[in-house]
Amino acid sequence: MCSSAEGDGTLAAPGGVVADGGAAATRPDAALVTDLVNANHILFHQKVVDAFGHVSVRHDKRPDRFLLARNMAPARVTADDIVEFDLDGTPVNANGRAVYLERFIHSAIYRARPDVGAVVHNHSPAVIPFGLVKSVPLRAVCHMSGFLGEATPVFEIRDHAGPASDMLIRNGELGAALARSFGANDVAVLMRGHGSTVIGEDVRTAVFRAVYVEANARLQAEALRLGPITYMTPEESVNSAVANKGQITRAWDLWVDLAEGKL
Repeated sequence: MCSSAEGDGTLAAPGGVVADGGAAATRPDAALVTDLVNANHILFHQKVVDAFGHVSVRHDKRPDRFLLARNMAPARVTADDIVEFDLDGTPVNANGRAVYLERFIHSAIYRARPDVGAVVHNHSPAVIPFGLVKSVPLRAVCHMSGFLGEATPVFEIRDHAGPASDMLIRNGELGAALARSFGANDVAVLMRGHGSTVIGEDVRTAVFRAVYVEANARLQAEALRLGPITYMTPEESVNSAVANKGQITRAWDLWVDLAEGKL
């Protein structure tokens, strides 16, 4: 996978430590925290993230806050590693722990999209080529990924940070630009030369989509080697997405057991 050094965005703060701003909200529901921890482990086990990438969830009691792990590899996240942030991307209870530089991906999307309950950012390898080749958009080829529809937008960081950035979303302005890349019906945005960001109304949906964005990219690339593709129609995409929405728990329960080594 394409790796990046994701510390904090404050160069004057050694070790990726950012001062807390404000007080933590009422404690989130324990089940929400468990789902977030499981999401980190599932995404690693399903090879969507490696040492890098991150997943967040909107706070269930404060929609102006979200939960995200401290700066660490997703497979190692526990409930004690979860940090609360405000919608500026400022931690409120990091207590001296380093946080992700690209937390602004999450904060900006939650600010711009009240309907979004979870965000996954990753560098899954099969997806990255589709952000590089403008003539071949990533689009639904399989019923499990019907949510992709006819094309997935691509965020070009050069349009906002010039030709010499480090490709990372390291401030609120870049986060807001990325958030604007999502159309009303888009659930994923590719990030040229970087990876992708996937959203959902809840963390289980966002994880399901992130897994099948990567699967769709692999299938589409393989099919392109054989010849012209018969893509899904818009109607097939919509109807497949609706049908699969009722099956997310089936996949989630399996993935949790696999990540925990129970199967």
